[in-house]
Amino acid sequence: MNEQQIQLLGDELYQSMKHRQPIQPLTSRFADLGIDDAYHISLQMLERRMQAGERVIGKKIGLTSKAVQNMLKVDQPDFGYLTDAMVFNQGQEMPISEMLIQPKAEGEIAFILKRDLLGPGITAADVLAATDCLIPCFEIVDSRIENWRIKIQDTIADNASCGLFVLGDQAVDPRKVDLSTCGMVVEKNGQIISTGAGAAALGSPVNCIVWLANKLGEYGIPLKAGEVILSGSLVPLEPVQAGDFMSVSIGGIGSASVLFT
Repeated sequence: MNEQQIQLLGDELYQSMKHRQPIQPLTSRFADLGIDDAYHISLQMLERRMQAGERVIGKKIGLTSKAVQNMLKVDQPDFGYLTDAMVFNQGQEMPISEMLIQPKAEGEIAFILKRDLLGPGITAADVLAATDCLIPCFEIVDSRIENWRIKIQDTIADNASCGLFVLGDQAVDPRKVDLSTCGMVVEKNGQIISTGAGAAALGSPVNCIVWLANKLGEYGIPLKAGEVILSGSLVPLEPVQAGDFMSVSIGGIGSASVLFT
């Protein structure tokens, strides 16, 4: 794809997000849309957000669990950028009916970094040494693509279907948790709807951060000290709407909850 097409599609996705109007899949309109093209489109979308005053505060990994890959019919992880306009704290209501189009929630573990990580060659030991703490969280993904009819290129271009996220108010040392076996329980409106374990995300959430650091290293982009890194869902996506209340509990780490309005 040429630079003009990339810019136009990034602008189109930004306008879709801003006005909550979904668009047709990019892959249905541009047969030559490649994965590298899609990442450049996502950077154009991000540039528009930054021009509007948003600030990058972290990054997210998407599509790490087989459950989510199968649900969305994609076959590899992807990544996107987190901004200060996306984050909510424990106890805040989240106005998804005003901000998102077709939201789905997923329980995750957030890594807060104390040192930069720049691939290639990043290992699990490097990730643990660079991590200040772990925080339970919900990511609420959203697609600007109509009816979630996405291929991998569509979701990459759409900033990895980033929507909003909420961080819990508990933080733990990553060296005190077995991240492969830690269990997750997700409740919606008082009913348990899914359970999972750390191994669901590429064998361990640490492996997800390794993948992200090395993938971003291909583009010369570091994971930075102080950033929030969402490591990917351990459970299937759950559609949510105004009035829903969800909570997630993660063994050895803590819990987070959110009321959607």
